[in-house]
Amino acid sequence: MRYIEGVSRKRKIVFPEYLDDYIAQDNPVRVIEAFVDSLDLKELGFVRAVPADRGRPGYNPADMLKLFMYGYMNKITSSRTLEREVSRNIELIWLLRKLKPDYRTIAEFRRQNKEAIQNVFHQMIALYKEWDLFGKEVVAIDGSKFRASNSKKNNLNKKSLDRRIKYINEKLNEYMSKLDENDSEEIDSRTPDKEEIRERIRELSNRKKTYQDYNDKLENEGINEISTVDKDARLMSVNNNGVDVCYNVQTSVDNKNCLIVDYDVINNPSDQGQLYKMSKKSMAALGVDNIKVLADKGYYNTEDLKACEEENIETYVSKQVFSNATGNREFYSDRFIYNKEEDVYICPAGHKLSCTRKGPVGDRTKRLRYTNSSACKACEFKDLCTKGNRGRHITRDVNQDFLDIVNKRTEENKELYKTRQMIVEHPFGTIKRGWGLTHFLTRGLDSVKTETSLAFSAYNMLRAINILGTKEIIKRLKGNSFFFNLFRLHINNNWMINAL
Repeated sequence: MRYIEGVSRKRKIVFPEYLDDYIAQDNPVRVIEAFVDSLDLKELGFVRAVPADRGRPGYNPADMLKLFMYGYMNKITSSRTLEREVSRNIELIWLLRKLKPDYRTIAEFRRQNKEAIQNVFHQMIALYKEWDLFGKEVVAIDGSKFRASNSKKNNLNKKSLDRRIKYINEKLNEYMSKLDENDSEEIDSRTPDKEEIRERIRELSNRKKTYQDYNDKLENEGINEISTVDKDARLMSVNNNGVDVCYNVQTSVDNKNCLIVDYDVINNPSDQGQLYKMSKKSMAALGVDNIKVLADKGYYNTEDLKACEEENIETYVSKQVFSNATGNREFYSDRFIYNKEEDVYICPAGHKLSCTRKGPVGDRTKRLRYTNSSACKACEFKDLCTKGNRGRHITRDVNQDFLDIVNKRTEENKELYKTRQMIVEHPFGTIKRGWGLTHFLTRGLDSVKTETSLAFSAYNMLRAINILGTKEIIKRLKGNSFFFNLFRLHINNNWMINAL
């Protein structure tokens, strides 16, 4: 038996094959080609969308955008890796028509067209809305941490700066004493010699000055930390109770096909304060007047929930449950029942806690305080409930009546709320676990937003391909291009008639 033989590399081809023959008609790369060709790059704000009359010709931004779209769809995000792929990847050779931009040109295109690339994502959302791929009724909102291009070693706070300055001072004293010893003994030391010690002292002194400047910046600007490589990145908690220098990527995902509706990138590790903002962006993107929003307890914020209610945003957010000092689940704050008629809380042991202070507790929110010191001191469960000498106290938000409505709505719609994780984790699971895009290559908020836009555009495109199929999408895109060109021709003809 013989094996299936390939074509000899030295065999001459009499009739050259078409490059197009190597790419199947249902290959996703053809969707990238059709989608980018349907865009008005000048309107989206791309640099050199109109070629210059003079000078050396540059690459068409459409070709560069196709390259990045392909790269993020195929786990290739580095400009140097893309440079290698354009010479050996048959799909990219077809897509770019054998163009071979170098890595500097590729990176420069991404740097110069940050806003335009983000506009491409929103253009895709408008297109999918026209194709009825969004349910426009329920969206789920969540955030995920992506590592920044900044190591933990290069993230400094007051404590770490003081520790480093203290270490430098100790080393400086050590080197100065060595210099004094060498001068007094007047002998040649083997290692290090005087000149090496002086050089080391100069290096440490310069480093100390840099750290002191960072310390001054922390105090003057009122910030808690400085990232020396990526100034916008911040130290955040990540999986397995670890910490890393990250960005917090916010997404809103439609429930119909798990397509990303909108996104944002922030350098605040907390999700609080993002619910209303992301909900409003989702409504604007979908073009609706009301919507249902699902979010986890990290988004549970009174002001946000009230703002959503005023804008016809129906929220389903899990409430936060705070533990007691002893950690006994039977005496958590949610086990204290509020009696509205008497305005008291009834503890698990049956005692009533009355309102003793009706004013602000802290600067962030107004809360009422309920206590019963005498009952607590005599209670047999005191050691299980609290460690405080004065007994247990419960605080109640002044807007708790409104929060109770939100809590009740969430509790009564558990089946809807349970879909939250399936909806919103689908994009993050695909991008981070499936594609391995867990960190950013660029630095600064604007740049990482551009990277996020490319990744989410690639995700949405692949989702649409799985839903509609390659041929159907290309058919629709060519139809959109035809009507767009027809409309533009109509406008131009009217302009010419008016001019005449």
